[in-house]
Amino acid sequence: MKLDTEISVAFKNTPIQIKSLERIGVKKVQDLLYYFPSRYQDFKDVLLIRDLKKGEKVVVFARVNSIKTGKAYRKKIPLSEAVISDETGRVKIVWFHQPYIARIIQKDSLVRVFGKIDCKNGVLYFTNPEIEKVSRIPAGASSALFKQNDGVFDPIYPETKGLSSSWFYHRIKKILLSKALEEIQDPIPDIILKKYSLPTLKTALIWVHAPKKEEHSALARKRFAFEEIFFIQLVRIKQRALYEQKLAFEINPPHAQTKQFLERFPFKPTNAQYKAIKEILIDIKKPEPMTRLLEGDVGSGKTLVAATTTHAVINSAPKDDKYARLQVAYMAPTEILARQHFDSFIEYFSHLSIQIGLLTGSECRRFPAKVLTKEQKGKGSTKISRTQLLKWVENGDISILIGTHALIQKTVEFKNLAYTIIDEQHRFGVRQRALLVAQKSKNNKSTTRKTIPVPHLLSMTATPIPRTLALTIYGDLDLTLLDEMPHGRKPIITKIIKQAKRNAVYSDIKKEIESGRQMYVICPRIEEPDLQKTQALLVKSVKEEARRLKKDIFPNQEIEILHSKMKPQEKEQIMNRFSMGEINILVTTSVIEVGVNIPNATVIIIEGAERFGLAQLHQLRGRVLRSNHQAYCYLFSSTERAVSIKRLNALKTAKNGFELAELDLELRGTGGLSGSKQWGITDIGMEAIKNIKMVEAARKEAQVLIKKDVELKKYPLIQKRLSDIKNEIHLE
Repeated sequence: MKLDTEISVAFKNTPIQIKSLERIGVKKVQDLLYYFPSRYQDFKDVLLIRDLKKGEKVVVFARVNSIKTGKAYRKKIPLSEAVISDETGRVKIVWFHQPYIARIIQKDSLVRVFGKIDCKNGVLYFTNPEIEKVSRIPAGASSALFKQNDGVFDPIYPETKGLSSSWFYHRIKKILLSKALEEIQDPIPDIILKKYSLPTLKTALIWVHAPKKEEHSALARKRFAFEEIFFIQLVRIKQRALYEQKLAFEINPPHAQTKQFLERFPFKPTNAQYKAIKEILIDIKKPEPMTRLLEGDVGSGKTLVAATTTHAVINSAPKDDKYARLQVAYMAPTEILARQHFDSFIEYFSHLSIQIGLLTGSECRRFPAKVLTKEQKGKGSTKISRTQLLKWVENGDISILIGTHALIQKTVEFKNLAYTIIDEQHRFGVRQRALLVAQKSKNNKSTTRKTIPVPHLLSMTATPIPRTLALTIYGDLDLTLLDEMPHGRKPIITKIIKQAKRNAVYSDIKKEIESGRQMYVICPRIEEPDLQKTQALLVKSVKEEARRLKKDIFPNQEIEILHSKMKPQEKEQIMNRFSMGEINILVTTSVIEVGVNIPNATVIIIEGAERFGLAQLHQLRGRVLRSNHQAYCYLFSSTERAVSIKRLNALKTAKNGFELAELDLELRGTGGLSGSKQWGITDIGMEAIKNIKMVEAARKEAQVLIKKDVELKKYPLIQKRLSDIKNEIHLE
């Protein structure tokens, strides 16, 4: 057996197992070695049923003798009841407000139960314990002699269809006993391992799968956490170093005109906005390309910064006059948001003789090159053919091109692309960002590609993230924070609403809508699930909730729906009607999470709020923080889980999105952090994100290596490892 031996050759597997292994990315023996335990069972914590005592928190391995749903005798609270047994006795379990458990756990299942023991009338029982299925009862856990196993840690692996924890345990054990480990070469230099007291790769693999004591598993996980963040930092810092070797447009912004542009806005920018604009204008004067991330809370005014710096670019000329008439590309993640920015930029730039283009998958539009009267503002765009729009972009006639992913298609070429803006950066992958900033100008065909300037880059995100995460996934970007809100904005009143309080809330909302305001209702699903075909949880759906609200709650209001499966033209029509005030209540999925700007919408209901991450809840809540009117956010939830309630309460108490991001990391844990899977960071890597010292150490060591050797030619093992990294880091 070797590290590159195919799993299908090393072990006999069923077709279901082969399919599941492919799904989790395990193809070779080496991949299986990197499938780490999610936790360990230390048998010092396990008790037999006969040894249970009132008030203790214990772990029990047992078989389920019976399980059913029911209701409490007096309060009629829904519950699940079970009886479990081991070789020494039986004990009852009660879960209040959790009837679904009886659908998840079946009779005769082997289970691990962890919880507190209560007592009534001399009878012991578990109340609301954690329960999970296990494929086997670990050796010793079912025997009175298990206490002799002190110090032995049984690894528990994440399970999937056809692949139990036991399956992983026995096969990985065979690999550890084979000669495959002798092939392992450690890509991290010894000097770094010794500096931070980290085990070698071979030792770490043994310790993570077969620790003899708790310290071993902790050190192994620390090493792999460091390793993952270290290589992400190497990728990012190398990307930046190589990009900064390119030439950029040296832009001289006309400060007087920029000041006049800012004075056109009906409000005074915040100090944070002034600071962000200043930093960007300083950057674009330099000969190397700017790579900057503008991170601002929902409603903090990132669009003003983008518009002002865009104005500075298109109204200035670089030092070399042959690059006159500079262009700006502005990429948004959705057609709704792209169209919204297009309309906003028409408003901002209608006093100038420039052309603005819109390019999405469903339409192409142009704002004409003429000065409009006050009455014509916002009404001057016309539909044009894609061919004609691309021709004007290539000729340089279009100064600002706003669009979706359509901007990075091969057919789109600019004459002098000097500045690229990516809105809601977390919605795009690294490859998509790289395609937009890749040289697309055709300003001088006789000029070599090395001397053609590349555009400056401004990425923007309204999803505040912890500092450690920002240093990791945005390691190639300078960070600018918009940590102030526009003057006059009132904090959103956020309330957690249980089922019994719904009617009172609807009465308050009716008054708000009757006064002329509008409302969003967010549902986790589009349609009701077919319960005969699925065991899906019963959560609100857009279509059914819209019907219910119209029939029972708001019969006199205009209610419409919006979701991702609708055609672009349908979505645009609905959003236009909502914007014009023709729709009072919009029932939708989280498709409106990003950037949608309807100032008159001041109320939002989020159904099944516990099903959303804190960052996403914050984004959704931000849809009603678009004016100086008082805004309300109602979190409709039926959860009784303490952790979920604590998370929802955090949404009420956090002062801003940045504080909320830190709370999200703390409360949800590394594996549950909203979006961790999309970042391309594993659960063990996310453990490092909680440790600012580890992130800074990994970043420092990566910077040292890249500074010495940007191509890493002296480090072939690191080179090979970087070439093997296939998953792009992606934030959502």
